[in-house]
Amino acid sequence: MNQNPEQIARDHIDEQLIACGWIIQDKKKINLAASLGIAVKEYSTEVGPADYVLFVDKKPVGIIEAKREEEGVNLSRVEEQTEGYANAKLRLLNNERLSFVYESTGVVTRFTNYNDPKPRARNVFTFHRPETMLQWTKESNTLRGRLHDIPALPEEGLRDCQVTAITNLEKSFKAQKPKALIQMATGSGKTFTAITAIYRLLKFAKAKRILFLVDTKNLGEQAESEFRAFTANDDNRLFTELYGVTRLSSSFIPNDSQVYISTIQRMYSILKETELDESAETENPNETKFEAKEPVPVGYNEKVPIEFFDFVVIDECHRSIYNLWKQVLDYFDVFQVGLTATPDNRTFGYFNQNLVCDYGYEKAVIDGVLVPYNVFTVETEITKKGSKIKIGEKVDKRERLTRKKFWEAVDEDIEYTGKQLDKDIVNLSTIRTIIRAVKENLPAMFPDRVSAVGHPELVEGEAGASNQVFEVPKTLIFAKSDSHAEDIIDIVREEFGEENKFCKKITYRSEEDPKSVLQQFRNDYYPRIAVTVDMIATGTDIRPLEVLLFMRDVKSRSYYEQMKGRGTRTCSVEELKAKGTPSAKFSKDHFVIIDAIGVESSQKTDSRPLEKAPGVSLKDVLQHVAMGNTSEDMLTTLANRLIRLERQLSEKDKTRFSEQANGFTINHIVKQLLNAYDPDSLEGLKFQVQSSMPGAAPVEKEAAIKKEHAKLIENAVAVFHNPELRDFIVDIRKKYDQVIDVVNMDTVTKIGWVKDQAASATNTITDFKAWIENNKDEITALQIFYGQPYRRRGFSYKMIKDLCEKLKTEKPLLAPMNVWRAYEQLEKTNGSAKNELIALVSLIRRVSGIDSTLTSYDKTVDTNFADWVWKKQQGNTIKFSEEQMQWLRMMKDYIASSFHLEKDDFDLDPFNKNGGLSKIWSLFGEQTDEIINELNEVLAA
Repeated sequence: MNQNPEQIARDHIDEQLIACGWIIQDKKKINLAASLGIAVKEYSTEVGPADYVLFVDKKPVGIIEAKREEEGVNLSRVEEQTEGYANAKLRLLNNERLSFVYESTGVVTRFTNYNDPKPRARNVFTFHRPETMLQWTKESNTLRGRLHDIPALPEEGLRDCQVTAITNLEKSFKAQKPKALIQMATGSGKTFTAITAIYRLLKFAKAKRILFLVDTKNLGEQAESEFRAFTANDDNRLFTELYGVTRLSSSFIPNDSQVYISTIQRMYSILKETELDESAETENPNETKFEAKEPVPVGYNEKVPIEFFDFVVIDECHRSIYNLWKQVLDYFDVFQVGLTATPDNRTFGYFNQNLVCDYGYEKAVIDGVLVPYNVFTVETEITKKGSKIKIGEKVDKRERLTRKKFWEAVDEDIEYTGKQLDKDIVNLSTIRTIIRAVKENLPAMFPDRVSAVGHPELVEGEAGASNQVFEVPKTLIFAKSDSHAEDIIDIVREEFGEENKFCKKITYRSEEDPKSVLQQFRNDYYPRIAVTVDMIATGTDIRPLEVLLFMRDVKSRSYYEQMKGRGTRTCSVEELKAKGTPSAKFSKDHFVIIDAIGVESSQKTDSRPLEKAPGVSLKDVLQHVAMGNTSEDMLTTLANRLIRLERQLSEKDKTRFSEQANGFTINHIVKQLLNAYDPDSLEGLKFQVQSSMPGAAPVEKEAAIKKEHAKLIENAVAVFHNPELRDFIVDIRKKYDQVIDVVNMDTVTKIGWVKDQAASATNTITDFKAWIENNKDEITALQIFYGQPYRRRGFSYKMIKDLCEKLKTEKPLLAPMNVWRAYEQLEKTNGSAKNELIALVSLIRRVSGIDSTLTSYDKTVDTNFADWVWKKQQGNTIKFSEEQMQWLRMMKDYIASSFHLEKDDFDLDPFNKNGGLSKIWSLFGEQTDEIINELNEVLAA
């Protein structure tokens, strides 16, 4: 009771050392054989007594300098003192320098490994274990030293953005920066990039274990699949043939794997040594709003010490790693790597503004890695202004959960806004009006999706010709709730005149396995339209998806970007045809956002708020308890909600509750929840423990009290581990009636492409045409396009490159991809440019009048090549062999990307790999020069 601050700090340090596997001994009673790790207090050195000297396997290895808690802000000042002890000779020993050095207050601990290339102190959760230090002493180089052994990255098979990300990440590691952030647009290969980096860390830096952290089970399963499919470009074996990969699905962590995949919820529960049901991993924690006033702290877990992992890779790091969950990352002594497509200011701050890769959506579109999008607006009278049901009107009412309907006259006027739709008020006319407008306008958006009548998989539409039908592109609809989704599905099937398989729901609550429906949507012809509520931001890759219909608003900017990311993937025409859109004639070069709710114009915040707010849902509270958040604030809130629920339930529903809750009534469970933190209960528990351990040390008694309290809490929340009970509690509250407005019919008030974008696009195109006109007599590349067709065979890659740089220098806003997107807003374009140089050539052809429609130059080359081959083979004079055609296609593809082919180019890829100039000469003989000249001229025609 009368301890001074220094003694209190040392007590805390003692507790931590014991927990980490050390035995503490007085300098007068040393027994180095008592255990692998011994911490000797006040051991004498030639510069004075050290607070603690650490011995491992009877040899001195480290120093701990203890300071009172108030000195936590000044620990860096102590480093020189600690280093002095580490360099000093110990009494009775002729030791080398001690490598492992700590400064600690028992609350804050800093660690320096003087074997590192540039020894640098870092904060650690607690002390490292003796077994770890023994392993470190046997290594010829530390992890931070081994990072410098990583060789240059082989770039074959990697995109430029992936090369940049991995190269800069490894530079960051070598500079010993503890955190690094990789921003890569959705669909540009973030996970593949991360796995490549992980592979190199395991192979070259000899990393021990790496944690791949996600926030939903679905993301973890996808990551596991990608690890299992990964083959490095320097080894033809699968990743899992080289290294062990384990996805954690329980509290057990094997120690014989190298890569561990876990949700942050599960890792939090493991550190807290509580069980977690898999249902608690279906939603990312960022989607739940409740946060305890004081997050429940994690404690040390000897099964998973702080050094268990060397690196943590955090997927979707813009969400779920803050506040309560941040403790998981603070616990481990690791390098942290964040992956995200949509960082916000908080993300940049957390990763110390160390952005090693900045590859956003626009850059990915310019590079042809992703496709751009257009926005089509559908606005109705009621979504904009709401409506009113007058007193006395007969309306349908519907139970939210069972969807049971009954007629009832309203006993007061009901006025509602557009935002209340599909929650308290349902207006099926609004849903029908939107779906009908979408159906009527899809053929104009995709005029090439027409096929002959009789195709068994095509649906009747507005194609215009009696013997043709329109094929609905793969469409994903975002709904507000399961009930809203059901209404949408019924109306979609009715309006399109289609069967069940045409439109299906993909949510975690749907009766069909969401994965099987998702697989069908991704790979099969049906469903054509999918409706989703909660499977939107989970890394779902659906390449053939071409339409996103928003029937719900989104307030989080990053969440909205992820939802849009479902449509950004590229898809070749072959894949489109094979995976459910057989009428496709071109590769996917854009997608369409149909905005039926004002989501494009609604105000959005950088991140979803995590603080507790009035009206927090009972579902969120139950989810947090299931995840192991059992703070007093949380359990009290849950108890209060259950008390309110108990008053609303019928006797029949109370009985059903007890059946799900192991026979316990709501009142019994509420008493247990409140009892878990009741002061009288805790005092009685403390007295009981102390009475049963009369001769035990205070530290042991305190540990026993904590253990018994944890049991009390666990008994109180045990019933909530059952996901069926949690679902029952959430669903039973949804039995309040929805009013179905059958009185007010809705109408479309505004429909079409976003107008302000159209005006901006017009200005961009006008400015581009003016710049071309002003420069066409001065720049060689432009002179060629405005001259005779035969002159285009002299067109070169350098010419267009120089022209592009001049354009971007003089008019940055007229960068080729900006102008391309402007044309897409105003007219139908043929294809999408793979890069800005192809875009620029295509644009010049359009402006100069060579092409009447903006056509991606590679598509022009493809068309001209097909015509040239056909003409060449007319009659019996020439018939190209398959090998000759292979070379002609290589030449065609080279001209499509480099614009001109010279003989010297045959020393480059892909020609040199296949025999180069000598090979083509052997195939075409004296016709070689003629063919090269013809292709240069004809393909650019």
